[in-house]
Amino acid sequence: MKELKIEDLQRYLSSKYKDGRTSSGLFMKLVEEVGEVAEVLNQMEGRKSKEGQISLEAELVDVIHYAVAIASINNIDLTTAIIEKDKKAAVKYNQSPNLKEFMKENHSI
Repeated sequence: MKELKIEDLQRYLSSKYKDGRTSSGLFMKLVEEVGEVAEVLNQMEGRKSKEGQISLEAELVDVIHYAVAIASINNIDLTTAIIEKDKKAAVKYNQSPNLKEFMKENHSI
């Protein structure tokens, strides 16, 4: 299977939600999915019964889907934004390597 790139997912979701979905509407779906992740984690850690157990994998995919969709309809280049945000966090928290350096070391860029 071909590697999925953030850019590909953004183009796909941008075309999927071009019908006028709003950032706030997608955000409400994102919040709902984050709640479902919390439910799964509570089940996994024994704080909640496992009735109707849902998959952590599926719920995390839903969270990523709606977060990327919000970025896509707002024309945010997530690849650039993630690398730049990580670079600032690496300096702030004195971490090395940063994501860009890591990617170079692993021949990802």
